[in-house]
Amino acid sequence: MNNYFVILAAGKSKRFHKNILKQFYNYKNKEIIDHSIEKSLNSKLFKKILIVTNNLKHFKKKNYPKMINIIKGGKERSDSSLIALKYLKKYKPNNVFIHDAARPNFSIKLLQNMVQNLKKNKAVVPVLISKDSIKYKIKNQIFNLDRNNSLLTQTPQAFRFKELYNLSIKEKNKVSDEATLFINNNYKVKFIKGENKNNKITYFNDIETFKTYYGIGFDIHKLKKNKKLYLGGIKIPFHSGLKGHSDGDVILHAIIDAILGATRKKDIGTYFPNTKKFKNIRSPKMLKPIIDNLYNSNFSINNLDINLICEQPKVSKYRKKIINSISKLTTLNKEKINLKGKTVEKLGLIGKEKAIACEVIISITKHD
Repeated sequence: MNNYFVILAAGKSKRFHKNILKQFYNYKNKEIIDHSIEKSLNSKLFKKILIVTNNLKHFKKKNYPKMINIIKGGKERSDSSLIALKYLKKYKPNNVFIHDAARPNFSIKLLQNMVQNLKKNKAVVPVLISKDSIKYKIKNQIFNLDRNNSLLTQTPQAFRFKELYNLSIKEKNKVSDEATLFINNNYKVKFIKGENKNNKITYFNDIETFKTYYGIGFDIHKLKKNKKLYLGGIKIPFHSGLKGHSDGDVILHAIIDAILGATRKKDIGTYFPNTKKFKNIRSPKMLKPIIDNLYNSNFSINNLDINLICEQPKVSKYRKKIINSISKLTTLNKEKINLKGKTVEKLGLIGKEKAIACEVIISITKHD
């Protein structure tokens, strides 16, 4: 396919941040512009990818494939677009896609859909219907627009190269996107359904700046005969229970310590010391205030990974019940909880069935 992909990244990002160019801001573990580069590469739909930028030095450290070219842009978006078209003319493209680097969340499926629609159309533009009521002001009068007839255009936008080039060369005014050139000259534009996730990043607040933290919890208790065994908040049929100041539930204790570790709030003994007040306390009662505080502080749990270390009882027999119990106690989706059984090959106290241990790794996210 004789398709070419242009990424416009010459903007100054004045509305985003005074010290950061948004196209180079780290977003989802890579620079914003790299999302567009990778998707256009992985789609295998393009002969060449052209990056238009006013920060050529930034790209010197990049190790891109040969099919990616980088050129200097212009003052305005429309200037950079025209510079790109003039540069590509020598390759005699059939089709050209123009994309804003500030839209990193489009899908390869959208690109494929646009290529298909270009077979019978000269211009293909993704759009969304506005979710908001829209007003339009003319002088001192305000008019309501029918939002069902109001189209929010997105990029990438795809065109037959020859038509777009000719319209761009003739246009003397600044335009906000290439679709405007076709509309102003009464050319037909094929509007297709856009993607809700394909939002444009304009302000710093447009990026969800969540922070993720990790914690590790560990607990071990000796087994005592003729005592009830509690694991994960439920009673497990067994000849022995866990000896401790509380009910000795190593799973819930390790979860508590993992949460406290991730939130940098010391350890379980700080909140539940070996005093008369907490003698024989059930572990679900210990977990509840820790979980409540976590959620009230705008944290959410991404994942709980649990290793129960014992020879007996067999974890596989009670895994479902334990996970269901933890899910209820934490109001966490069961899909985010993993429970593994580990033995120690008959070594030490655990190997001799005189103790049970548990370790937990938790991932939590702080929401602004």
